[in-house]
Formats: sequence, structure tokens, C-alpha cells
Amino acid sequence: MYNRKFWKQVLIALVLFLAGWFTFGGFAHAQGKPEKAKVTIAVGGKNLFYYLPLTIAERQGYFKDEGLDVEIVDFAGGAKALQAVVGGSADVVSGAYEHTINLQAKGQNYREFVLQGRAPQIVLVTSNKTMPDFKSVADLKGKKIGVTAPGSSTNMMANFVLAKAGLKPSDVSFIGVGASNGAVAAMRSGQIDAMANLDPVISMLTQKNEVRVVADTRTLKDTQAVFGGNMPSGCLYASASFIEQNPNTTQALTNAMVRALKWLQKAGPSDIVKTVPESYLLGDRALYLSAWDKVKEAISPDGMMPADGPRTALATLQQFDPALKGKAIKLDQTFTNSFVQKANAKYK
Repeated sequence: MYNRKFWKQVLIALVLFLAGWFTFGGFAHAQGKPEKAKVTIAVGGKNLFYYLPLTIAERQGYFKDEGLDVEIVDFAGGAKALQAVVGGSADVVSGAYEHTINLQAKGQNYREFVLQGRAPQIVLVTSNKTMPDFKSVADLKGKKIGVTAPGSSTNMMANFVLAKAGLKPSDVSFIGVGASNGAVAAMRSGQIDAMANLDPVISMLTQKNEVRVVADTRTLKDTQAVFGGNMPSGCLYASASFIEQNPNTTQALTNAMVRALKWLQKAGPSDIVKTVPESYLLGDRALYLSAWDKVKEAISPDGMMPADGPRTALATLQQFDPALKGKAIKLDQTFTNSFVQKANAKYK
């Protein structure tokens, strides 16, 4: 004869036990100490607003609060950061979400787990010095276009704008110019005819009427006009095996980033200027803050992937990348909101 009181206690204990677990990729993981306390994050252009949440998490000590010793390695562009994680010299990438789609097409399973930006913030501009008579995107045929690094999200955005105008990537020459003063110098010297880059670089060039804006994705409205939907941008992503083997570490990273996102929602201009390194200001504090005002809407408030984001990203890539045309991509394997949901519950 069963002892009802005994089994009732067992059931209660089981429910309490399961409440402390969460499921990811079909596996249950307990919260606890990070499996891998020292984590290397690769990023391409850390000074950009695109990656500001990462800088805030680092400078505010949020990673340390989660028991992590994070090393951030900065590269010239997102494509270089991606190479670092694929090559094994970094654990996680702070980069563009669309790289997870490209990687899956190549048979590599990488997954986004916390979103930094809900708009790409990338702006395509033409030089008023070398292209004073620019009329349309078709005029870019045969021209030199600067991007942070070949294969980066800036390169992808430029490819998409070109494709909409009937041009192929091979119709232009792409040149890596980085994401800081080097990019500004390349434009001012006439080394390039156009450029896809981000703020504060773009604002430095537009304030003196040195460039003409062709396509802008710094706001949600402009992003939807360019891509036809919500286009996710900067995020933290890692290999599926890293996430599955290090769920506590992944949760700790997510917690720190969500906390940074929420800090940014409440921070004033002076808070940001006090927090970021002086070098980020590119010698002009007022310009930096003016640029921030243009892009702050693009920062994710909670780290969640928008419902239509993955589809928009795939449709964009298929416009110009032959490797993705007709390719069956499992979008649900390129991202997860599981860690973000838990982080938002912790930092309400």
C-alpha cells in the first residue's frame, strides 16, 4: 500500500528540483558555477556603437559579477573575429548574427544566444570628393567600396544594396578599412569611392558634408525600409558544442550582457562618456554623443531575437550569396532565446 504522504513529499521535492533547471537543445542543465571561468571573446571594431553593450558589460564589471574572467580581443572586422572562433583562438564572437547562417551553410553549427542590436546601424555612403555627381547605386559599378573587413556585416549590407540595384559583388572592389580613424582617412584621401561603416565613423564624415548617405540602417524604420523586416545585428554567438558543454558559462555571459542592455536603456549621455574609453570618442565628445542619439534605438532593450529577424537575415543573404540560394537552412538552430529569457527574469 502506497504511503500518500511520502509520495506527496517526493513529488514536491521533484518539482522544486526541476524548477532550478532549464532546458537547452534537448538537455537539462543546472544553474551554478561557470564551467569555463576564463572566456575569450573576439570582436571586430569594439569602439563602434554596434558593440557598445559588450563594452558596458566589461567596463561596469558585469562579467566579473557573474564569476567570469573575460578577455576581449579586438579585430579589424567581424569576419576576422569569426575566423578567431572557428580557428579555436576565441570561445565566443561578438559579431553579426548572419554569420551563424553562413556557417550552417558550410556545415558548421553556431548559435546566437544574446542579441545586442535590433538594427544593423550600418550606413552606405559615397564620397563627395570622388563621386560628386552620384545619382544612383548603379553608379557604384567599377568603384572601390570600403568595408570594415571583407566578409564582414558591412560587406554583406553593401552586397545587399548592390543586389537590389542589379549589381553583383564582383562589379565593385571591396577594401578593408577598419572601423576607426583609418576608415575616415581612407575616405578623406580618396582611396575609396564609397563606404559601408558605422557610427561614430559615419557621423564624423557627414558632419562636414564629405559623404552622401545612400542607405541607412540606424533606426528601426530605416532598417525595415532597406531589408523589408526586422534585421538582427550584433550578438554573442558560439558553437553549439560550446554552448551545450558550458551552459552555466553561457548563462553568465548572457546575464552580463542583458544587464548592460538594461543599463543602456536608462543611461544618460554623461554616463556613457564616463564609461567608455577616451579613444572611442575619436577626439570629439560632442560628435560621439550626437552619433549615439542617432543609433540608440537600434540597441536591443532585452537581448531577445525578434520573431521575423532570422527570416529577414536569410532572405537578405540569399539575394547575393550563391552558396545560400536554394539551401535548406534550419533557422531554429542558428539562435536561442532560452538564456536571454532567464537573464531577463533575473534582471527585471
